[in-house]
Amino acid sequence: MTDADRSRPVRALVLGGGGLAGIAWEVGVLVGLAEGGVDLGLADRVVGTSAGSVVGTLLTTGVDLAAVHEEHLAGTSGGTGTPPPNLDMQALGAELAAAMDGARDAGEMRARLGAWALAADTPPEAERREVIDARLPVKEWPKTDLRITAVDAETGHLAVFTRETRVGLVDAVAGSCAVPGVWPPMTVGTRRYIDGGVASIVHVARADDDGFDLLGPAGRLLVVAPLDPPAGGPFRSVTQEIDHRQEQHPDTTAVAVLADETAVAAFGTNVLDPASMPASARAGREQGRARAAEIAQAWS
Repeated sequence: MTDADRSRPVRALVLGGGGLAGIAWEVGVLVGLAEGGVDLGLADRVVGTSAGSVVGTLLTTGVDLAAVHEEHLAGTSGGTGTPPPNLDMQALGAELAAAMDGARDAGEMRARLGAWALAADTPPEAERREVIDARLPVKEWPKTDLRITAVDAETGHLAVFTRETRVGLVDAVAGSCAVPGVWPPMTVGTRRYIDGGVASIVHVARADDDGFDLLGPAGRLLVVAPLDPPAGGPFRSVTQEIDHRQEQHPDTTAVAVLADETAVAAFGTNVLDPASMPASARAGREQGRARAAEIAQAWS
């Protein structure tokens, strides 16, 4: 790396969680942005959470996103034709409220959710890992600085997997996508992990209780997030996280693509339903195209 490389602003792409609908929408957004002249290859760092860990892996390992997008449009990926998993948002919300009640901090709250996830009746780990493996054509960590988030099911601590952590890429993605109560906590290395979205949907701002910053020094930031927690809830909204990030790093130039009304309608009531993928993919591509000129200027 030259001195010029060290001095130029770091470009970070952050991809948030959102189930199968979120995967299809995010790939669509990235394809639409690329068609509009946004060079996603400029990203020095990619942070992926849950659905975003899948999309970030596809992007950084050189998979043809346009071809993946066509599969999403055709409904030939993600398990289309099989019964969707039961994502009971009411039960998950009740468990989250119970975990928050009396918790000393966010880490304890996440550990309580982890304990619930460990005890839940879910498919076997091996079966779930096969599903994630099938979604990732390339199994080796990329040269690009890819960072995948998950939460330790026992301690509640945030974990960030990279090629330096020496765990399998498929395992890291499986851990990041392990929705509590739906999928089993996944073994990564010697420990079991649940969905990184339990800590934050995007991980843009430093987690005060975990004490580290995934994005590093100030630079240019593109956030693509299908789900956006409501302000005032147990988690910060994406906008709140970006604002907090810019308070921490005033020199950061940040732009976000969040799901619009058409995309939210496409997601439906169960973002884990493969049937939501074609409409979500179309909505994402349209948003990417519509925002491309603006984002190209901020990103370049």
